[in-house]
Amino acid sequence: MVGVDGSPSSLDAVDAAAREARLRGCGLKVVHAFIWPGMHVPAGPSPLGPAEGGVRAMVEHLVGEAVQRARAAAPGVEVADAVVMGEPLSVLEVQSRKAALVVVGSRGLSGFRGLLLGSTAVHLAAHARCPVMVVRERPDVADRIVLGVDGSPAGDAAVEYAFAEASLRGTGIIALHAGARRSVQAPPPQDAAIPSAYEPEMLMDSEEHLLAEAVAGRRERYPNVLVEQKVVRAGAREALIEASRDAELLVVGARGHGGFVGLLLGSVSQALLHHAHCPVAVVRAPSAPQ
Repeated sequence: MVGVDGSPSSLDAVDAAAREARLRGCGLKVVHAFIWPGMHVPAGPSPLGPAEGGVRAMVEHLVGEAVQRARAAAPGVEVADAVVMGEPLSVLEVQSRKAALVVVGSRGLSGFRGLLLGSTAVHLAAHARCPVMVVRERPDVADRIVLGVDGSPAGDAAVEYAFAEASLRGTGIIALHAGARRSVQAPPPQDAAIPSAYEPEMLMDSEEHLLAEAVAGRRERYPNVLVEQKVVRAGAREALIEASRDAELLVVGARGHGGFVGLLLGSVSQALLHHAHCPVAVVRAPSAPQ
């Protein structure tokens, strides 16, 4: 399902959603949240204006344009459309209950004005019943998926999604874990013969083990997906934004711990959704609380 509002960003999202539907061999639903009746704005034409004027005609035109664009981007994909009265985020959440993926643009207008400003993006990513893909304003030019790994149980859904997506696209994965910065050296152990758990080598080994465990088992299930595992000493926000420069998709979990604490809370989520250099897919664990 793709949310549209007639903006260039939402049309980019239509292109991406159509390609995703073609990869999955499924249909695409184009959805517009029609809020004007609730604001007591007449849907029909003005008595003084042309017969084809009015909000309803404008909505039908923008939805029709999105449907045509989807069919052009992915011929053969079955495309349906729906104009649903209601507040956009509520409409998207309800529609996501029967979708494999929700796709939206990074900026919008009218029914989706401010979709990625403030708490609204957090709401959508946290409450949609399926993965949410936010499309940036550049075409896919890379051939790899960057996966943010924190080792949490909740993050396992993102790992599975990234491997399945890479298999569909025929591309590889960079599984990235952002290790905590160590600006203060820990005191040495009392017994100098016993290595300290805070030694950089042991910390790196532990985080590499965490990363290996997170992707374990997927290599056998997705033998066509090449995986590069990378542990970096940087904050999660900086590491993911930098890695996204050479990615066609950035995949992260909705909640986690470790290197990605608070991924969808506050400044980190805003940084990823506003500043990533490629589309971002946010994946919630199936059992995640509402």
